[in-house]
Amino acid sequence: MNNRVEISDSTSLTKSTKPVKERGSGRIKISKYLAYLFLIIVSAIWMVPVIFGITTSFRSQTEVVNEGFRLLPVNWIVDNYMAILENTSSAPILQWIWNSIFIATTHTLLVIVVISITGYGYTRMKFKGRDVLFFTLLAISFFPNVVNLIPSYKIIDTLGWVNTPWAMIVPGLAGMGNIFLVRQFMKGIPKELDESAKVDGASDFVIFFRIVLPLIKPVLIVCGLFSFVGSWNDFLWPVIVYTDVQKMPVTAGLLLLQDVYGNYRMIGQLMGSAILAIIPTLLLFFFAQKYFVQAIKLNAGIKG
Repeated sequence: MNNRVEISDSTSLTKSTKPVKERGSGRIKISKYLAYLFLIIVSAIWMVPVIFGITTSFRSQTEVVNEGFRLLPVNWIVDNYMAILENTSSAPILQWIWNSIFIATTHTLLVIVVISITGYGYTRMKFKGRDVLFFTLLAISFFPNVVNLIPSYKIIDTLGWVNTPWAMIVPGLAGMGNIFLVRQFMKGIPKELDESAKVDGASDFVIFFRIVLPLIKPVLIVCGLFSFVGSWNDFLWPVIVYTDVQKMPVTAGLLLLQDVYGNYRMIGQLMGSAILAIIPTLLLFFFAQKYFVQAIKLNAGIKG
């Protein structure tokens, strides 16, 4: 008799809880659909100007002026891109892109070297005032970069680096944001590995290159991607330190194009130049997509 009561009670409990679960799952589905709808709307808002810019580069100047806003051109032409590639004097877009590739690649490689060694020093080496120095530099880095423009230019001018790639390669190598990421990631590596290596007679140099460096490769890739994109997209600083048209990176060159192609004279060529300028970073995103996702996860899960 008691067993029957227990069975009936358990049956009644499952019956009473089942509608609650169904209601909860229904709410989850609605919230998921709303999230998808929001993402679709945001994506459309972002994509429409990009698509319009790409299609505008395939329009004639007459169509740009007369047709107004039209997502797809009436007649597709490639004359704008032919004119862009043929202009190697006032707007050498391919030379600018090559300059940006060289600057961003060299800057990224040097950043990886600097932040890996610096991160090792702040986590594995013990010296007086280590943490105070780190957090002081971290606090200083919160000041806006525009504060350092005049002192930085004075230093670059004194070194004779104006109109040279070094004006963009060297500044920012020891960015505290990247050093912070490497330091926090490196703190998660057990120090017992270092102690075991020291027992075997390994020096700090050997420990860094053979033990620590292979383990921090994920965070170095993430910082390298951020550094490359940041160097490529830097706008204000190259406009200040470059006056030679042939030596400019692509961001400073695009500003110059407003005088060459702007004022509604050659809108198609202006948009075509902008499209060519984003192709390298677009290819980088496609080939390194998983590392960008890893960067988001790394920033979200960083330990204090």
